[in-house]
Amino acid sequence: MTVQQKQQEQELLKLRDQIDSIDQQLHKLINQRAECAQQVAHVKEKYKGVEDVVFYRPEREAQVLRKVMERNQGPLEDKAVAKLFREVMSVCLAHEQPLQIAYLGPAGAFAQLAAHKHFGSSAFTVAVISLDQVFKEVENSVVNYGVVPIEHSTQGIASQTLDLFKRYQLSICGEVELAVQLHLFSRKEISLHAIENVYALKETLTQCHAWLDKHCPVAARVGTDSLEKALQLAHQDASGAILTGDGTIESQWQLAAQNISSDGEHKARFLIIGRQKISPSGVDKTSILIVTKNRPGALHDLLTPFRERAISLTKIETHLEASVLGQGCSVFYIDFEGHSSDTQIQAVLQQLEENSVEIKILGSYPRAVL
Repeated sequence: MTVQQKQQEQELLKLRDQIDSIDQQLHKLINQRAECAQQVAHVKEKYKGVEDVVFYRPEREAQVLRKVMERNQGPLEDKAVAKLFREVMSVCLAHEQPLQIAYLGPAGAFAQLAAHKHFGSSAFTVAVISLDQVFKEVENSVVNYGVVPIEHSTQGIASQTLDLFKRYQLSICGEVELAVQLHLFSRKEISLHAIENVYALKETLTQCHAWLDKHCPVAARVGTDSLEKALQLAHQDASGAILTGDGTIESQWQLAAQNISSDGEHKARFLIIGRQKISPSGVDKTSILIVTKNRPGALHDLLTPFRERAISLTKIETHLEASVLGQGCSVFYIDFEGHSSDTQIQAVLQQLEENSVEIKILGSYPRAVL
């Protein structure tokens, strides 16, 4: 070993010793945090008779993550540090009170990715067979929360979700914004032209048809009803590949092509539904459904209260519903900035109630942080 190599090794050894020391401090602090979370649980259990015990506070979690990003000074990016804290909180909460989250399956669906992005990987996710069952499981307290789609950058608003909000007395507790990227994986390294079969969920194949026509024109496309089935078929096929999204497949699979959706990256938004009302976090949104009579100027009248109080709308969508429209009415889904407990928001809601046939507040909740 040369003198220069010895000097390098000595410098690296010092740095590694520093890293080991920092790791020990981190480990100690994480355990202290977990112990503090346990004490929080004990206090909540102690006063259980005063009010229902709520272990998960979305508004509190959003505040913590925002503070993490505000005080971050690098070199790690703000969101990268926030994700680390997201996982620490997820582990501590699971130690305090494990959360069960229902979503529309199959396992590996983007709704499951949204659940883990919002609650962390320590939350227990439960795949169900319909959106109706997601609402039902939450309402009947079988699970703590549900994750449901609300909009997609190419598919638009999720009408079925809005219909279910009219039927169930649940609240929106949070939102998740998800970048949907689809990739092609194979069991071993293989050229695109050598791929004979592409396995995927049926709807996933539809999103990538143009790319597959161009790059894998002779490959047969095998649509399945579950990601597990697609994985099983692809694993048994040496000349096959599986089409799926980020985080839905194990690391031993080889990446054959990246981000192959026909329209590039898609974005999806999911809502967290629960039984609790969420307190203000400081940066919030409110979602409502409004039924109003079909008449000239109806939409203008709905928007006037927001404009007069300088409240920003983040989403407005006409929701067609035959049973309502047959009565000469229109249904609007509206997202706007602010919490329903704010004085200005309360004034807007009161004015809307006076002008509309029916208004339903779906919930006020923290804006997505990550």
